[in-house]
Amino acid sequence: MWGLWGPHALGGAPRAGLEPSQTPSASASATAPAPDSAGAQGGASDEAYKKWGLTAPVQYAPKPAQKPQIPKAAPGKVPVIDRIPLPAEEKIVFLTFDDGAEKDPEFLKMAADLKLPISMFLTDSVASSDYGHFEKLRDNGSASTVNNHTLTHPNLRTLSFEAQKKEICGQQDKLEKRFGQRPPLFRPPFGNYNDDTLRAASECGVSSVLLWRVSMQINNFQYAQGSALQPGDIILAHFRGPSELKGATEIQMTTRMLQRIQEQGYRIGRLEDYL
Repeated sequence: MWGLWGPHALGGAPRAGLEPSQTPSASASATAPAPDSAGAQGGASDEAYKKWGLTAPVQYAPKPAQKPQIPKAAPGKVPVIDRIPLPAEEKIVFLTFDDGAEKDPEFLKMAADLKLPISMFLTDSVASSDYGHFEKLRDNGSASTVNNHTLTHPNLRTLSFEAQKKEICGQQDKLEKRFGQRPPLFRPPFGNYNDDTLRAASECGVSSVLLWRVSMQINNFQYAQGSALQPGDIILAHFRGPSELKGATEIQMTTRMLQRIQEQGYRIGRLEDYL
């Protein structure tokens, strides 16, 4: 399996900077009550987009009448998903944010105003200093979710089965205790995994391993395939601040990401509605 790891290093594997070249490499959902017609269905106010530097409202995809067919995993393992299989005419992408180092209160306002459906993949070692921040993001009416990204962000392929299980199950336990639900989605740090990862994830109660095909850098997307978004792309972004974004803020990075999505004519879907 080939992964794209982008600006995704908290330890355990070599850092690659903020605008790396593509590199080969081999989660858990605690949800708030689903919104009514708002949230992932496009409930942001008509004027919210202007406040956050956009020239047009963000377009959202409704919950599909039927979920796409996701390939099944071998017995005792979990499936690995790096793109949602959608028809070519369904120009829908999905937002995921990793780690949890940056906790910008202004970003909470932006996500709430725009009703961004974000699948969060949190690492305990950086996110746990203020899990309340991510709880507010989960509970803002967008039906965003909290997912598993290990305890300490190691390169799982370098660890034994038992050590991998400790990283995954340990964060499952912490997120369940803090957010009230054992998450079904897991993302391995750096996109690195092996068969032990898939077995450990299954034993920890994970239903799917989520990777990505597109990562948001500071100003633009980095693509694992081609030079444009494709239907069903899972977009990787990070909870990061100016120290890691060369002076840019989390809000500026997110605004640029939304602009790139709009420029290519895509809508945003809620990832969990398609799984």
